[in-house]
Amino acid sequence: MVSPEVLMAIFTASFILALVPGPDNIFLLTQSALEGPVAGISLTMGLLTGIICHTAAVIFGVTVIITSSALAFTILKIFGVCYLLYLAWGAFRAKGTKISSGDGKQRGNLRLYRRGIIMNISNPKIAVFFLAFFPQFIDPTTGHVARQTVELAASFIAAFLIVFIAIAYLAGTLGEFLRNSDKAQTYLNRAAGAIFVGFALKLAFTENS
Repeated sequence: MVSPEVLMAIFTASFILALVPGPDNIFLLTQSALEGPVAGISLTMGLLTGIICHTAAVIFGVTVIITSSALAFTILKIFGVCYLLYLAWGAFRAKGTKISSGDGKQRGNLRLYRRGIIMNISNPKIAVFFLAFFPQFIDPTTGHVARQTVELAASFIAAFLIVFIAIAYLAGTLGEFLRNSDKAQTYLNRAAGAIFVGFALKLAFTENS
């Protein structure tokens, strides 16, 4: 079982990462502003369903890698550190993202739900991020690696659920604020970069005991 302190750290970091302007939350923002909160929640449920699908695949992969051999874990650790530092570099270099006020197209709630699933499942970067993100918080000596991965994923998903629902309900206000504040986006990107660097360092010193 993952400790409450670790779950809270994952939740806090995920909460900040969910706020960073990216394809998912920008599309959610524009659709919610265009069609209202219910449409935004439909899209949110689709996005989170896609994350759950990725999580199911990652649970198997992480379990096999961590329990198979020290060499496999070391390879995963090196890959994870490099990938997290790459994400940090991109976040530190990122500038304000252009956020439009909507594309004028209305989509039904079921279509938005399906769109959210497709957006996430078709994005392999999410699974790659999970593979780099989760192993550093798993303690194989306590057993139940798959269970620990599920608990970490649940904390991650809970943070994104809260942020995305807030975006759906506050779309108009948030959209106007972010469109007129490059500094806000810059601060969020810098915070994300710092989080990625911190996780990369933690992973670098993680042992597969």
